[in-house]
Amino acid sequence: MIGYLKGTVAYIQKANNRVTLTLEVGQIGYDIQIVPRLLQQVSGGETVQIFTHLHVREDQIVLFGFDSAAERDLFRQLVSVSGIGPQLALALLDTMGLQDLVQAIVVGNTRALSRTPGVGTKTAERIALELKTKLAEWRQQAGMITAPSAGPTLSIQEDVEMTLLALGYTNSEITQALQTVGQSSTLSKTADAEEWIRSAIAWLSR
Repeated sequence: MIGYLKGTVAYIQKANNRVTLTLEVGQIGYDIQIVPRLLQQVSGGETVQIFTHLHVREDQIVLFGFDSAAERDLFRQLVSVSGIGPQLALALLDTMGLQDLVQAIVVGNTRALSRTPGVGTKTAERIALELKTKLAEWRQQAGMITAPSAGPTLSIQEDVEMTLLALGYTNSEITQALQTVGQSSTLSKTADAEEWIRSAIAWLSR
């Protein structure tokens, strides 16, 4: 099994919503399908380290590449779910990112998962059901940052996040806003989703 490859980016190809990076390692060019968002961090001629997963099927062998070992491990968890193939797993990682994807699965935020093209409600529910406990434990072992303690309670968190997403805010903006406004002792004690939303919008619009 190839854990990672370190070499020079020879070239990058984009076709059919797939991004393939050719990495030259020891005068051998490896074709690696990567998460599209990784393009923001690599360019031709640059020396990079790509964590990899070798996906083998009867008719196809594909090397998938990731920015970190944690992202690769999450990909492996996703493809272990019935009905989740490697392309859908990549789409989830590309749409949501590592932290937000793990958080959505752990808290069962199926609406956030369903925002990824190709992921319907039933698929999102299956992902949350099968991986919720595993990822909660894995996240602690990996030392990943958990949801901000100053945020809204789980009973309203999904409604608050989805409303703000629908208004056009990004996952990172929402997380930062909820963590900041949640420092208010008055707001932190309430389970009123509308009050949390108003406070977050006010902070984001400052």
